[in-house]
Amino acid sequence: MSNNKNSGRNKMDFKSLWKKGSIQKKSRITADVVWNVILFFIIIGVIGLFFAGGVGAGYFASLVKDEEVRSKEQMQESIYNYSETSEMFFAGDEMLGKVRSDLYREEIKLDEVSDNVTNAVIATEDEYFKEHSGVVPKAIMRAVVQEVSNSAVKTGGSTLTQQLVKNQILTNEVSFERKAKEMLLALRIERFFEKEEILEAYLNIVPFGRNANGQNIAGVATAAQGIFGVEAEELSIAQAAFIAGLPQAPYAYTPFNNDGSIKSEEGLEPGMDRMHEVLERMYAAEYITKQEYEEAKDFKITKDNLANSTTSANVTYPFLTNEIKRRAQDILEVQLAEENGHSEKDLEEDEELAKEYRELAERRLTSGGYQIKTTIDKKVYDTMQEVKNDYGDRFGREKTITKENAEGEKYEVTLPVEVGSVVMENTTGKIYGFIGGRDFEESQVNHATNPYAARSIGSTMKPLLVYGPSIDMGEGHPATVIADVPYEYPNTAPGEDGEVNNYSGTHHGLVSARYALANSFNVPAVKQYEKIVDQNPAKNYLEKMGISNLTEETSDYSRPSLALGAKAITVEENTNAYGTFGNNGKFVDAYMIEKIETKDGETVFEHDTEETEVFSPQSSYLTIDMMRDVLDYGTASSVRGKLTNPGVDWAGKTGTSQSYKDSWFVATNPNVTVSMWTGYNEVAQLDPGYSSRTQGAWANVVNALSEIRPELMVPENDFEKPEGIVEQEYCATSGLLPSDLCESVGLDRDDLYIEENAPDEEDDSLVSGNFVEVDGELVVAGPDTPSEFVTGEDGVVLSPEFLEENGYTSEDVLDELIPNSDNWNQVSLPSSSASEASSSNINNDGQSPSSPRSVTSSGSTVDWAPSSSDDVVGYRIYRASSAGGSFSKVGSTTSTSYSGLGEGVFAVRAVDYFGMDSSLSDTTTIGNPGAPEPVTDSSSNNDSESSSGSESESENISDSEGQESETEQRSEDSSSSGENEESSSDNDSGSNDNSGSEDDSSSDDDSAADNSSGSSGESSDESGNDVGSDDSSGAGDSSGSGDSSDAGDSSGSDDSSGSDDSSGADDSSGSGDSSGSDDSSGSDDSSGADDSSGSGDSSGSGDSSGSGDSSGSDDSSGSDDSSGADDSSGSGDSSGSEEDEGDSTESQASGTEDDSTDSESSSSDNNSEESSDSSSNQSSDDESESSETESSEENTTSP
Repeated sequence: MSNNKNSGRNKMDFKSLWKKGSIQKKSRITADVVWNVILFFIIIGVIGLFFAGGVGAGYFASLVKDEEVRSKEQMQESIYNYSETSEMFFAGDEMLGKVRSDLYREEIKLDEVSDNVTNAVIATEDEYFKEHSGVVPKAIMRAVVQEVSNSAVKTGGSTLTQQLVKNQILTNEVSFERKAKEMLLALRIERFFEKEEILEAYLNIVPFGRNANGQNIAGVATAAQGIFGVEAEELSIAQAAFIAGLPQAPYAYTPFNNDGSIKSEEGLEPGMDRMHEVLERMYAAEYITKQEYEEAKDFKITKDNLANSTTSANVTYPFLTNEIKRRAQDILEVQLAEENGHSEKDLEEDEELAKEYRELAERRLTSGGYQIKTTIDKKVYDTMQEVKNDYGDRFGREKTITKENAEGEKYEVTLPVEVGSVVMENTTGKIYGFIGGRDFEESQVNHATNPYAARSIGSTMKPLLVYGPSIDMGEGHPATVIADVPYEYPNTAPGEDGEVNNYSGTHHGLVSARYALANSFNVPAVKQYEKIVDQNPAKNYLEKMGISNLTEETSDYSRPSLALGAKAITVEENTNAYGTFGNNGKFVDAYMIEKIETKDGETVFEHDTEETEVFSPQSSYLTIDMMRDVLDYGTASSVRGKLTNPGVDWAGKTGTSQSYKDSWFVATNPNVTVSMWTGYNEVAQLDPGYSSRTQGAWANVVNALSEIRPELMVPENDFEKPEGIVEQEYCATSGLLPSDLCESVGLDRDDLYIEENAPDEEDDSLVSGNFVEVDGELVVAGPDTPSEFVTGEDGVVLSPEFLEENGYTSEDVLDELIPNSDNWNQVSLPSSSASEASSSNINNDGQSPSSPRSVTSSGSTVDWAPSSSDDVVGYRIYRASSAGGSFSKVGSTTSTSYSGLGEGVFAVRAVDYFGMDSSLSDTTTIGNPGAPEPVTDSSSNNDSESSSGSESESENISDSEGQESETEQRSEDSSSSGENEESSSDNDSGSNDNSGSEDDSSSDDDSAADNSSGSSGESSDESGNDVGSDDSSGAGDSSGSGDSSDAGDSSGSDDSSGSDDSSGADDSSGSGDSSGSDDSSGSDDSSGADDSSGSGDSSGSGDSSGSGDSSGSDDSSGSDDSSGADDSSGSGDSSGSEEDEGDSTESQASGTEDDSTDSESSSSDNNSEESSDSSSNQSSDDESESSETESSEENTTSP
């Protein structure tokens, strides 16, 4: 026991402390401190949160400060302005197809979408869609954490509303600013729109990969059709799940490759996995039952349950859809520019500006959901393609050319003949159809409408630039006479070849504008254009007709070659220009886009037809009338025979470009204009026959369209002739009113005129009289001048004043000036001023001219040196059958050579202006007549000469000497190229009276007739009785041309046997039949009957009775007149040239074809040397002109 009493009290007693409250007091103090500390941190935390929130809010505000506060209307416009593919329509609102686009989309209403789709989309993309107000903070925080932690699984934090904002209002930019704006706009959208509206918009804008055609698609309607081939409301649960999973990675999950083929099984797995994921979410969200889930999981993607690829309009109608898109885009480009204050001219002058609006217009067109209504008639368009395909190889053969690439490597390219064609209505400008090319897969160039496919238009330019404007200006009319003679372009530099050439390489003399256009002669077109070029027809006419690519830099307003089509324009432009004539001279711009509407039916564009008067109705009609002749007898004369409705009033023009690269035919009727072009893409020459092939294709198109659209292609009426058009006569030499002299030689014509421009002056281009050539000059024949040397009986020449006034002075021009056709053979050219010439200019010395010298022979030709006398007008050729035999005249000529002679002994006399002839020249022998040379008795030569000019052909000629048997004579004839001399030639001595009754006509007729076979000429006696020429006076034998049908002339027609000819012979010798009685012509007729000269004989040709024409024993066929016979073919010129147009399907001669033209006889059956000789050797009434091909047509009319 302790002695310390306080020891127990010093011990801590917990129980007493508790009772005393000490512990509680201290604990309360501690809890207060802790609470205060906690409260402090809470306060600090809240303040921090507010601060952070403020900072965050400030940051958020800074991110969205530039975003304008949008109204509901603005939000609505932005949300529902999703791209939608525009559609194209044929005329009559018949669906064509969709405009080619990078993305195809169709709009759909929510109530047309299956619930399976909406459930699948919500379950997959936004499970809180129905509860949130546009943003889900938890989802955003989760996405932020996943982003910061770089989590492998990123669920995303965007609601459907936010995705809608991102696709329709903002961009796909990844940034906090874009995300902040997205959240803000999503909240506003939720305030303004119902959930159903938001969901509908989302389903229409979201991308869904590719369809079965490999095209990019967006919108659930397009996805349902393009992937499964069903409507959106028909989608099954599995299909809906598959489609709903696509937006996350549309091109990874799509079942199609970009070419439309189905992916491999391995390639389909990602899409199937995604579908299963969507199904799981749909099941978890209780949108589908367990059973539906299990059934849907068994769905497999196979070819059988996917959509089939379809042929789009862009594949079926590639030329058409591309052209519609191009035109619609051009329209929208101008509209958008004008909305922003820019003009069309601004776009033309500023390439950068144009590019900007071009791109904007393309986006609008491909995504604006427009409905584009066109003028294209589906049946017309389809039919034109069928015709093109059926025509096939008839367009021409393919050609292979060698090209070189940028590296210098050469390679070969095979080119087909391409084609372009347009059918356009004249009054409205509507394009009903066109042919763009042979095969789009081979060449995508639209040869009908594309400006980059413009081609040189050749002679189709002539009506547009030359003849139409000339008539409209009063500077010409269809009857304007133009000289188609050698001509060079103005301002041709020395040494340069500036000659204007016709297609055939020949010239045609004085022709009318009508005839020149029908046959497409180049020289007249250029010469006429030169007359009007100072009035700028290119600007005042071509530009008004829509040809807008003319420039000063290329001298398009002044260069003469433009008259021949040396300018490239499109087939559409050429068609459009010709439609001006079809529309009475008013131009209406061609068009293809009728109207453009929005998807809501609002009209964005509607075509407004405007007319521009280019030609007066009168000048337009006259041009139409001229172009009718192109189809009647001109370069397209074969077309009408190919038409199933040949009575339709078509008027048109052919064309060929330089080097035969392009072939054209464009024609118009009162309703429509139809064009056809053929050529190669590259520089390659078309093969012969191209023009006929082009015209054949044109005719096939017209025939096919006439069958399906007769109301369009087969108008009931012809072009209506307007008031103010008159018909009037003109002279073919000058285009003025015909004088009596013009009418007397048959050169009066008639044509149509604008009344006020019709000629009112009388022609004075012709001078009448008998003319002969003396010492190289044409002079008026005297009273005693032998008619056989006269240039035509009552001859007519072009007056020197007329020639001088019109510049027809050079030798080259004069050689080509007189056409070789119709009555032109009665007109000659003076060597000098014939109007001033007279017999008084030539002095009569009373002496006979000196004889020709140096007579030689070669083959069947006799040549001699001219007489030294200066008043000689011609020469007479004589023949004896044997040396020492009597001579008879066989022909006469103004040259120093005579061809076509047979075996015999020959001599020549010179004849002077006063009818006196020389003694016989030395002789020359052809063949082997087997007798010594005859003795020339100069004294007898002139026994019967008289100052009256009658011939003395009796020298040493007696009846007994000259009386050869007819059969012998015939034998001689056949051996001497038909040179038939009658023994009755001693008729010369029988009567040499000046009346010309000299029965020499009988013998001469024979000889001359035969001679003409060789020389295309005839001998005529002094009286002018054209003995071999079927003396038009006829002495009973007007059929001297060989018209064996002449009765009473059986001896003549049978003279080849000589049976009756003796009567003629006797008559010639015995009676000296001064009347040139029938007998002479009778015997002659025999020569005409079998005489090749019969038809070809210039006298026969000149036979006014037409006995020499084809009706006379059909001399061309009945007689052996190889020359005359072929004459009917128009000099046989089967060159088949198509003047400026290329090939011709016909090889007929042109306007020179004249059965009565003896020049043809020489050119057709004789060699070229004989042919040329014949024109100068024979004293025919007709000048022998070389036949020229006017064109490829069967035309036999004169210019």
